[in-house]
Amino acid sequence: MKETDNQEIDNIRMTSKVAHLYHNVGLDQIEIASRLHVSQARVSRLLQAAKSAGFVKSVVVTPDGLFSELEHALEIKFNIAQVHIVDGSGETEPELMHTLGEALASVFALLPIENKTIGFTPWSRSFRSFVGALQFSKNLKVEKIVELLGGIGQPSLQHLITSATEQFAKLTHSQAIFLRVPGVVKSKEMREVLTDNYSQTHKALEEFPKLDVAMVGIGAAEAKASNANDFNFFSNEQFDLARSKGAMAEINLRFIDAQGHPVESELDSLVIGISLDQLRGIPMKIGISGGASKHNATLAVIRGNWIDVLITDHETAQYLLDN
Repeated sequence: MKETDNQEIDNIRMTSKVAHLYHNVGLDQIEIASRLHVSQARVSRLLQAAKSAGFVKSVVVTPDGLFSELEHALEIKFNIAQVHIVDGSGETEPELMHTLGEALASVFALLPIENKTIGFTPWSRSFRSFVGALQFSKNLKVEKIVELLGGIGQPSLQHLITSATEQFAKLTHSQAIFLRVPGVVKSKEMREVLTDNYSQTHKALEEFPKLDVAMVGIGAAEAKASNANDFNFFSNEQFDLARSKGAMAEINLRFIDAQGHPVESELDSLVIGISLDQLRGIPMKIGISGGASKHNATLAVIRGNWIDVLITDHETAQYLLDN
């Protein structure tokens, strides 16, 4: 699909969502603006666009491939501010991750991020796709882009990761703050050395309590084949330990159980990155998660109210609603 086609779909998605909230749910423009974190003027323009496009008759006619009613049902069930659903039918996992990242790019343009400090997880393929799809705007000004987790994966990924953070900062006219240390280390003592004696690491960690937005990675509590033997990632045995304590999911390598409660273990002291306590205090948390392999992990994350904005696919969304 061409980039212009994706942008058109993203615009239709947001227009339909606003029309649904106004005409079907009964929210007024001020309430919609507050829920979606946009201006009332923006809501008014989207409502006019929905009328012009023929989406609004006696009820909202949702275009094929969009899921306004399902989004609203999930927002109500889990008390989550925003859910945005894409049609991932027939897509492979890499293709779906790319589609979800592109969807976030359209949502991001409507979020209140002016002069904010944003925590970013460039190790996520979806978030790298998000950066690739993000449009440059001379009017967009963010304060800082701060990496939330040290490096994981093979050294060959380092260039991609650095480039994603740099590009995100460039597109938002902001300062990039890197966390260029291993995401997982072998001992608590090694973590203390790296966090206490490296000024760039210390600078990134100091930003965590000041974050306005966090873009976090969501995963199942299990090792990926591509990372299983990496020195900067948990081993299969360590994941087994986490699961033995009830872990169902991980958020930036911090484990939670099926109900979304933190799972405490010695593994926490080996991670160089944002903690769950720090994450909880951030006003807006954005997560991307899709595909059958992450159904239970996604459910755990939203049960625990760890994110405020969820980008997912329609099959995962239906699973969440049914469980």
